[in-house]
Amino acid sequence: MATELAVRQPRDEAEFQAALALRYAVFCGEQGVPQGDEIDGRDREALHVVAVRGGRVIGTCRMLVEDGIGKLGRMAVERDARRGGIGARLLAEAEAAAAAAGARRVILAAQIDAERFYSAHGYHTVGGHFLDAGIEHVRMEKMLR
Repeated sequence: MATELAVRQPRDEAEFQAALALRYAVFCGEQGVPQGDEIDGRDREALHVVAVRGGRVIGTCRMLVEDGIGKLGRMAVERDARRGGIGARLLAEAEAAAAAAGARRVILAAQIDAERFYSAHGYHTVGGHFLDAGIEHVRMEKMLR
């Protein structure tokens, strides 16, 4: 039997640091994003969501909320845990946290490979493709209420 998956905000500093380490592994390690592009100094002001299984953080994302707009970013799931619905659960929890913090709309910059995922969850594309950290992205948004 698979260990239960919990999707929630980090419970402590250890889970927060594990989320940062996962992001580093995925973005810098797998995708070659420079560390300076991954670490932007805004993590302490953001809402974070983690997916925890067996005591390990296997997924994460963050949401910055300003002026009624949530900015979703830094969505990362361990390679072996991808395509199992974890991203969808992280997204739903992050949207709920953003709404509770006063966001009426969520915006994001999706890697082109993830555009279909976000579209399936109610996001629509706004504008054309652009490069961020050497990876092609597209801006997307969704109204929350």
